[in-house]
Amino acid sequence: MSQVIVVIGAGSIGQAIARRVSAGKHVLLADLRQETADAAAKVMSDAGFAVSTTTVDVSSRESVEALVAKATSIGDVFGMIHAAGVSPSQAPPAAILHVDLYGTALLLEQFGKVIVEGGSGIVIASQSGHRLHALTAEEDKALATTPVEELMALPMLSLDKVTDSLNAYQIAKRGNSLRVKAEAVNWAKRGARVNTISPGIIMTPLANDELSGPRGEGYRRMIDLSPVGRAGTPDEVGVLGALLMGRDGAFITGSDFLMDGGVTASWFYGELAPK
Repeated sequence: MSQVIVVIGAGSIGQAIARRVSAGKHVLLADLRQETADAAAKVMSDAGFAVSTTTVDVSSRESVEALVAKATSIGDVFGMIHAAGVSPSQAPPAAILHVDLYGTALLLEQFGKVIVEGGSGIVIASQSGHRLHALTAEEDKALATTPVEELMALPMLSLDKVTDSLNAYQIAKRGNSLRVKAEAVNWAKRGARVNTISPGIIMTPLANDELSGPRGEGYRRMIDLSPVGRAGTPDEVGVLGALLMGRDGAFITGSDFLMDGGVTASWFYGELAPK
């Protein structure tokens, strides 16, 4: 029986982590667009990995359940790398909440039922979740533990309150790290771990959309005024992902790792601080 690493969102970051943790395993690349999954599959198969592809819409329960069924038909699900999502320049608030928040909760629920002992998961969140104002303890718990199909009905997520795409994205990404914290308790009952990485500006097609979009000037300012003074690379995220999913990360679960070149530090205590 093969050990399967499922990659949801076959872009640069998902591939970078998968390359580091999938030797000797079967990689199932799932993306909203078949052509994206196929392009990633060619790169990985040319590098010697065993690869299959499929499509998935993470905002659809039926689609996610079909993905889980396909993965388990191949072998034991040993890893889940969730790197799919939409950015503030790509979608309105409702779509961001459905894809980035509900979709992540759904994937954690469904893969938490099949992940095997010794397995692990990574969810890619964002530095944006760290710049959202503090929520109440009740709001934190609601985002972390509300049953998946009740999540979008939370009053704090009503579209008369969440009217801005950036705010929706910040809430979704804060929600991702909170959800992972709660789901780590459930995954542990199967002997598995799950963590969140919150990257800053990593040079991917999504980042390029932001840099060329209405928030482009703000993005460039974040890069220029960050302590590191540059954007990150998918491979740098891949290194951290490999640590968290591998045996050296065996004591780490339910945690969120901010890697943003110091943008958040500068936002609170440096030149990026709001005037």
